[in-house]
Amino acid sequence: MRRGAPARLFVALDPPAEVCERLAHWARAVAGASGPLPGLRVLEPESLHLTLCFLPSRPLAELDALAAALEGCAQPVGELSLGAPLLLPRGRPRALSVAVGDPAGTLESLHRCLLNALTAASDWEPEHRRLRPHVTVARMRSTQRGGAALPVLQGATPQMCFTPRSIALYRSRLEPAGARYEELARSELVPDGLG
Repeated sequence: MRRGAPARLFVALDPPAEVCERLAHWARAVAGASGPLPGLRVLEPESLHLTLCFLPSRPLAELDALAAALEGCAQPVGELSLGAPLLLPRGRPRALSVAVGDPAGTLESLHRCLLNALTAASDWEPEHRRLRPHVTVARMRSTQRGGAALPVLQGATPQMCFTPRSIALYRSRLEPAGARYEELARSELVPDGLG
């Protein structure tokens, strides 16, 4: 890997394996139904995550500084809950996702900390938009993205809660079969009550 070469990077929380398995099972049921969204490519459970920051086209030479920035944001995150299905982005969706609820607001606090730390560690300029916590469970084929009216998804998403234990810096590699994610660094979060 050339240190000066650009890479697509993102920082994410990984839900527990049980949550990812249930989400993937739900997405397979939606994709298999004859109804609303034929042609979904369901993601494997091990690739499900909650993206906090996306850093497109960063030089690999910044990896050490970006990994160190994660360490500085190891604050507690409270219990999160799975919510309603979402088609994202609105208007011309490319993904089926599940909303993630953050009743204590600790995820927003972590997001702000990461934005500040990652900006200080590199010359990255974040998009200035509100965090919309979600886990993408399936991608839509380009033929499914037309301007037709969006369907109402039937069937409840898994009703589960979880408390994140770590944040990770990933590299995303685009391949014909879809994106492949490589973990580059991980930082354990401070357990709730110790922050």
